[in-house]
Amino acid sequence: MTLPLFTAAFACWRATHELLAEAPARKLPLDAIVKLSIKAVPDARTADTLGAEREGTGVVISADGLIVTIGYLVMESDSILVIAPDGRVFPAVAIGFDPVTGFGLVRTSPSVTSQPVAIGDSDKLHELDQVYAATHSAAGGLSTAYVVSRRGFTGYWEYMIDDALFTAPPRFDHSGAALLDRDGRLVGIGSLWVGDALNTSVAFPGNMFVPIDLLKPVLDELVTEGRRREPGRPWLGIYSEEIDGHVVVTRILPGTPAADAGMRRGDVILGVAGQSIGGQGEFYRTLWASGPAGEEVELHILRSKSVQHLTVRSVDRLSYLRARATS
Repeated sequence: MTLPLFTAAFACWRATHELLAEAPARKLPLDAIVKLSIKAVPDARTADTLGAEREGTGVVISADGLIVTIGYLVMESDSILVIAPDGRVFPAVAIGFDPVTGFGLVRTSPSVTSQPVAIGDSDKLHELDQVYAATHSAAGGLSTAYVVSRRGFTGYWEYMIDDALFTAPPRFDHSGAALLDRDGRLVGIGSLWVGDALNTSVAFPGNMFVPIDLLKPVLDELVTEGRRREPGRPWLGIYSEEIDGHVVVTRILPGTPAADAGMRRGDVILGVAGQSIGGQGEFYRTLWASGPAGEEVELHILRSKSVQHLTVRSVDRLSYLRARATS
């Protein structure tokens, strides 16, 4: 569901002009909102898109130093420093990443704070609910926002989740930001700035947050195993864009199954394993249902006005990422 444009615009005006309510503000666990400073491994495959050095926000969610953030910050990390609100610096390590949801986990020892953020219930959020976006202080700290939409989100990087949270007004330093409900409980983690928070033909900037309820079923697995226990789903290594209902390849990542199979920028993906597909969402669902990672996937593509068939041996996304060297 999405709010009408006028209602959403009024909510943005209200958020930018009102003061933080005193009673909820006293309950917000700001000591558990920390800065992350990350250096990627020297040969990181993601360095050209995400940078070799990254900064963002993390949220302490347990008294033993467990921190949740958005996964793209900590992918292929070589070193991580956690900076507490009072300036203390803690070394940390990435202990888990889930490409399905996009969450990443980091741990410090000792913990930054003895008062972690309580995990809330993102399913209880509704459009026009007041929330708080919290980043580390150098990225802007605390601000008021409103939920303006709840819907599925499809990303160009082979990523899709159901029922993402869209808020406004937007925060530009959003990476890993905490989305807190009025009781100070964590209900989402910041992922993106978007220009279409309302998903209408009118530009309406906001942020997309990954709902915290998507973390709950896999949290223990990420902590103990570093990933989900279930087999990885097939990944090709392409960026794509949906144009008039067609999936158009916009980039082939080097060293990926798509590159090895000879896919090209501009290819239009018409089908997967004999099944025709429409937009990106249908493409992803059909690809992920074709079998586990590691198996061959037949793609039907339109190239130079002719239909061609390519066989791509997919991989688990995690196997593509480079690991930190251990002594």
